[in-house]
Amino acid sequence: MDASGRSGRILVVDDDRRFCSFLTRFLAREGYSASAAHDGQAMRRALADDEFVLVLLDLSFPSGDDGIGLARRLRREKDVPLIMLSGKTSTLDKVVSLELGADDYVTKPFEPRELLARIRAVLRRSARQVEVSESDQGGASIIRFAGWRLDLDRRTLLAPDSRPVTLTSMEFDLLSALARRRGRVLTREQVLDIVACRRWSPVDRSVDMLISKTRRKLRDIPGEAAIIKTVRGVGYVFTPTA
Repeated sequence: MDASGRSGRILVVDDDRRFCSFLTRFLAREGYSASAAHDGQAMRRALADDEFVLVLLDLSFPSGDDGIGLARRLRREKDVPLIMLSGKTSTLDKVVSLELGADDYVTKPFEPRELLARIRAVLRRSARQVEVSESDQGGASIIRFAGWRLDLDRRTLLAPDSRPVTLTSMEFDLLSALARRRGRVLTREQVLDIVACRRWSPVDRSVDMLISKTRRKLRDIPGEAAIIKTVRGVGYVFTPTA
């Protein structure tokens, strides 16, 4: 499979049959193989019978499981990229979807070309998974990204020039949490639960300060091929370049 995922299949899960027909035809014209499922049961059958490189899942269904329930089950059973589709514009729906592990959230109605760009971006991120390997010394798990080496067992970070970088315990926990979930958005509440084991409040800026300090140590400049990107109103995502 290439970075665009074009040698694999895309599953569209939506109860609107006309919408599914349009979308599968559109994706076919763009070089993707796509099939449709119109409820949770059909989605489970399709996933059992075939391998998919990406799932497009609607948030609302008239009966049976809703999109949130289906996304939760999908995340438990498979590690396949997921884009949620919804006519709802509330920030809460978007946050819940991303917290469940969705890779993106697209609001209906949308321009087909925009959805296509989102699909390609998610597939590119999926194809560039962080390399986690066994080191030659002691079998420590190493995450490599953009020339950096994060040793999860020894809790150390080496810069591209092999210079050791000192991280506080919270900075290391933050970086390892983000690196293990490359391409997945972590909300501020999730970050705070991971690094400090306490609940986040809207007036708590400790997460933003921690992100800022970690970025400085990575020489990470927001907006310039950033390693840690801010998703406005939601949280942060780890997206280092190759």
